[in-house]
Amino acid sequence: MPTNRVQFQCGMSMHEFMNRYGTESQCADALERARWPAGFRCPRCEVADHYRVRQDARILFQCRACRHQTSLTAGTMMDSTKLPLRVWFLAMYRISQAKTGISALSLMRELGVSYRSAWLINQKIMATMAHNDEAAPLQGDVLVDDAYLGGELPGVGGRGSPNKVPFVAAVSLDETGRPMGVKMSPVKAFTTKAITDWARKNLKPGTNVLSDGLNCFAGVIDAGCAHSYIVVGQRKPREIPALGWVNTVLGNLKTAINGAHKAFKFRKYAAHYLGAFSYRFNHRFDLRGMVWRLINDSVRTAPNRQHAIRGLAELGA
Repeated sequence: MPTNRVQFQCGMSMHEFMNRYGTESQCADALERARWPAGFRCPRCEVADHYRVRQDARILFQCRACRHQTSLTAGTMMDSTKLPLRVWFLAMYRISQAKTGISALSLMRELGVSYRSAWLINQKIMATMAHNDEAAPLQGDVLVDDAYLGGELPGVGGRGSPNKVPFVAAVSLDETGRPMGVKMSPVKAFTTKAITDWARKNLKPGTNVLSDGLNCFAGVIDAGCAHSYIVVGQRKPREIPALGWVNTVLGNLKTAINGAHKAFKFRKYAAHYLGAFSYRFNHRFDLRGMVWRLINDSVRTAPNRQHAIRGLAELGA
């Protein structure tokens, strides 16, 4: 059996990571390159002329024109952090390279921070991954399926269980029929309107959508997509090869979540975990480059405060 080159990539080794980002100055230089690839520009007036001011252990950039001061992390995912940059970089490395993601408890032990800090770092990085993954809609031939996060509560089963969070799983295929990209998106319910709204955000008009015949998936037509379906009935997923890849990806998602997490608040944080899985899958062809990509995405993502993360509105609330 031939080796899957994508599956057996070397990725970025810990030794290579430490050589590149092992010190605070290396992380600061990398963050400055990511934030201002053409050189510093004042975020207020766009003037390049500036000087650097040392404040405690931090370096501030002060514009010579408007005298506005900014730091490397101001206005980014890491805004107002008191942690060293190398802690954030190590977290981004571990989260991006771990096939199944990583739990906050494991992150706490590896980073040497409190559980509260590790949990928040994990949530912020996953939210960044989810936010940036939303920017690229799927196109071409796309398989879609309905799925749920969470299990049944005692005495309450079926699709209507309050412990289950519905989400759409979508996989785009290349010309050879192999998966290229995925979208895992929580929805309020499997209704035609919810699927239409989802398709307008996640699919390009003209996309050819294949589903299992659930009525709500006809909503993609209102988003300018073509829709065909295969009625599943009582058949098992393995008996329907045309939908094989979406079922395979859902199996990978289940393995990833169960492999790293005992439990999390599905209804509150589903978008983070699903978005992080999709981000890793969609950038799987270049594991080594994923670290630098995530660093770049982190400086282009607006601050996500702890109170906002912890106070996320539940779906359907």
